Amino acid sequence: MGASLSSLTESNGSSNGGGPGFGDIPESCVVCVFLYLTPPEICNLARLNRAFRGAASSDSVWESKLPSNYHDILNLMPPERHQNLTKKDIFALLSRPFPFDDGNKALWLDRVTGRVCMSISAKGMAITGIEDRRYWNWVPTEESRLDSKHVTSTISVNVDLLSYITNC
Repeated sequence: MGASLSSLTESNGSSNGGGPGFGDIPESCVVCVFLYLTPPEICNLARLNRAFRGAASSDSVWESKLPSNYHDILNLMPPERHQNLTKKDIFALLSRPFPFDDGNKALWLDRVTGRVCMSISAKGMAITGIEDRRYWNWVPTEESRLDSKHVTSTISVNVDLLSYITNC
């Protein structure tokens, strides 16, 4: 079984009796197939042979996996972190959470779907129009990663802003 699979991945068709293998598929065709796969599937297939590895490095494949507003997300980072990177490297960079807004928020791309994920700490949220301490208060706790924990009885989140940021 393993020998027959390895003969398919070889690009030299004459060594296995003259039949074509996966390595004989033009890279442009592999790129077209990769457009329909998830990033983990692309990375796994890139291990098969040189043609798949070359197609998996194509900017057109990775640009299709990035959200349409990825330039806006990159603008939250210092330019030296993302200048001269390929689209594959940009996807990898954005797949790791990066903090912004004084560390109160973090953005990253889901590695499978490419959707934008966002984490907002309690201090990163603004409660507008209510300065009355009966509705909310900062309570210090040792269990929190941050200095204090925000306790509220009612929070209203600007859904339009989150929808724009996460491209929902």
